[in-house]
Formats: sequence, structure tokens, C-alpha cells
Amino acid sequence: MTNSTKNTIQNTIANLTTEIQTVVDRYLAVWSVGDPADRAKAVEELWSDRGIEYIEGRQYFGRPALVERVAEAYEAFVANAAYTAVGGEDVAVHGDVVSFTIRLDRAQGPDAGETAWSARVFLVLDEDGRVREDYQLTVQPLAA
Repeated sequence: MTNSTKNTIQNTIANLTTEIQTVVDRYLAVWSVGDPADRAKAVEELWSDRGIEYIEGRQYFGRPALVERVAEAYEAFVANAAYTAVGGEDVAVHGDVVSFTIRLDRAQGPDAGETAWSARVFLVLDEDGRVREDYQLTVQPLAA
């Protein structure tokens, strides 16, 4: 293998890694966007127009449903400053599938920083790098 070929392969891998990390970062950030117009724009940039999310026996199909889903999660968990959506340190990629862990960590009080809920996320990306399918599989349920 020539040095030129090695450099090309290394550059391709670096670009792909950057693109995947950007998707993960945008996914984690979308759950914390407070402004409704900014949140809708973030959903549009992240999910394909026919994107779908599956979580705990429910599904949200298409951007309008996803905008509503993200807004509901924001209002329930982040707007009141009870939790922060974090994660993504364990990204794995196989073809067009990206997998990582997302967490809701307590944002305040004596338990600040502790994980209250977590899920393994599997994203199937389309040819434009947008989320076509989103599966959240709960690992640690939120305490009642």
C-alpha cells in the first residue's frame, strides 16, 4: 500500500468519524432545544422527512410527529431543569447504523450528575446522513 493510498484511507475514515459524531451531537442536542422554531429546525436537519422513532412500544412517524415527540420530551424532562440529555461516548458504527447510549442525568440537587434514565440508541441513516429510523431501547428506566 502506498503512502498516498494510506493517507486517502485515513482521510476518509477521519471524515466519516467527524460526520457520525456530528449526527450524534445533533441528536443529543435536539432534546434540549427550548425555542419551538429552533427545535423544529433541529428536527428537520436531523431526521429525514419520512423518519420514524420507536420507543417503548410507541412510534412517531414523519417530521410533524417527531417535532411533537421532541417537544413533549423537552417539556417533561429538560424545561424544568430537572435533567440534562447527555451521552454518546460509546459510539459504534456499522454501515448506515449508528449506535450509542443516551442518558438523562439529574441536573440539580444532591443527586446532580447521577443518571436517572438511559437507553441504547440505534440510528439508521439515509444517503444524506439524516436519521431514517431511530430506536431507543431503555436500559435504565426512569424511577416512578
